[in-house]
This record gives sequence, C-alpha cells and structure tokens, in this order.
Amino acid sequence: MASYRLLQLQPLHSLSSTLFFSKPRSHFSSSLKPRNHNLSKSKSLTLKSALTESDSSKPLDDDNTTSKSSSLLLQELSKCFNLLPSDYFQQLPSDLRLDLNDAAFDLSNGPIINECGQELGETLLNLSRAWELADTSTSRSLVEKLPEIETTLTDSARSAFGKRLISAGKRFRGMGQYGQGELQKIAKAMIATGEVLFASSSSVSVSNESKSETRMFKFGSLQVAVSPQKAYAGAAIAFVYGILSWQVSQGIQSIPESSLQYANDNASLLGQSLRGSLLALFYASTVLSGFTTAGLLLLAKQLSSEKE
Repeated sequence: MASYRLLQLQPLHSLSSTLFFSKPRSHFSSSLKPRNHNLSKSKSLTLKSALTESDSSKPLDDDNTTSKSSSLLLQELSKCFNLLPSDYFQQLPSDLRLDLNDAAFDLSNGPIINECGQELGETLLNLSRAWELADTSTSRSLVEKLPEIETTLTDSARSAFGKRLISAGKRFRGMGQYGQGELQKIAKAMIATGEVLFASSSSVSVSNESKSETRMFKFGSLQVAVSPQKAYAGAAIAFVYGILSWQVSQGIQSIPESSLQYANDNASLLGQSLRGSLLALFYASTVLSGFTTAGLLLLAKQLSSEKE
C-alpha cells in the first residue's frame, strides 16, 4: 500500500517539476523577443530616415556645385579675354578674321532674344558685332558681364546659352595655334562653360525646341528667317526671273547684225561687244536662276520634313 502511494506520487512530482521549470523558460523567451523586435525596428527606421535625408540633400548640393562651377568657368573665360592685347583681333590674319566672323554668327544666330532673354541676348549680339569689327576691348568688357548675367537665367536660357558657347568655341578651336595659344585657351573655356551650362539646365520639351529652332541667313547686320513658305516663294521668283532672262537673251540674239547700222567702225566694234556682253549676262542669269530655283525647292522640302 505504501509502495502504491509512492508510485502515484512520483508522476505528480515529475509533472509538477516539469511545469515548474517550463513556465520560467517561456516567460524568459517571451520577454526577450519583443525587445529584439523593437530594437531591429528602431534600427531600420533610423537607417531609412538617414538614407532619405542623404538622398534629399544630394540634388541641392549638385545644383549648388553646378551654379558655382558655371560662374567660375565664366570668370575664367573673362580672364582669357583680359589677357589679350587691345589690338589682338585686329592683328589676326585674314583667314582667322573670317573664322572670327563665323564664331560671331554662331553666337548670335537665330531668335536669340527669345531663347536667351533680353539682357543676355543683347549682350551676345553686341559681343558678336565686336568680333565682326575686331574690337578686342569691347569684347573684353562684354565678357566680364556674363558671370553676373548667368545667375539670373532660367533653365531654358541657360541651355541655349550653353549651345551657343559650344558652337562659337568650336570656331575658335578651328583657328589653330596662333601667337601664344590665346585662341585655344578661349576655345577650351567656352566649350567647357557651354557644356556645364547645357548639362545643368533641366529637361526642356522637344516640341518647344523644335518650334524655336529656325534657319537663319545672315547678310551683314541683316538676319532673315527661312521657312518653307518663303523658300517656295523665292523659288517661284527665281523661276520667273530665269524665264524673263531667257526671253531677253533670245530677243537680243534674234536681231540680225545686218539690220544694225553704225556710224563708223569704232561704233560697230562697240555695238558688237555690247551685244555679246548682254547675251552673256542674260544667259548667266538664266543659268543662275535655274540653280537658285532647284536649291530653294530642296531647302523647302528639307524644312518641311524637319517640321514634321
């Protein structure tokens, strides 16, 4: 009987011991899990906020460095012009003077006021005229204004300004080595500045760029915008002029020489030379009118395809 009670008590004792030791384990493990979960959550939130703050600060830093670099590059360009003698452009050879005129054309070509704004557009127009006149001192004073004007430009104006600087800088680079390499220094400064200005501008819609881009022909200080309608009208005028020239030449040739009466031999020689000169003139006008008509028709088709 005593042994039977002992056997009954042993399972109860073992059960109570397992219950006694299992409860603290579950309590200990449950008390640790929430702390680890909260700690990992706080760490992940801290990392996310830090990454967000670093990402948000990057564009501001890039914009600041871009504006600083463009203004510094414009100042370096101004220094390149300040190192030139006052009569540097006037001393250039004739072929380099032509390249300088081409650079002036690339700098001021097209609707510059609409693209670059009133202040910058007028400054670039005056600068291009100074290059055409080989006025070094005026060019120096105008380039000195560019760093201050650049800070007030919009993104589209900055992009157009950069394109013009790149195009004009390539003209300076094509002049080759002259003197102590002043032209190459100007070319490098202009191209570098133009690339930074063009890259720093925000994305401009392609449709706006295609609308603003027009072909321009420059004759001295006169600029003429070319459109498909104007090209077709010019082709029609050239065709009519060619027909008139041909008819006049045929009319002169149809006059027989025997019907002409001259006072003496000198008058006869003068009349024959004048007749030959008129025939050559009107035949040449007919040929040139034909080439002009064909060229304007091709130009009108090209402009129409570009617009489409």
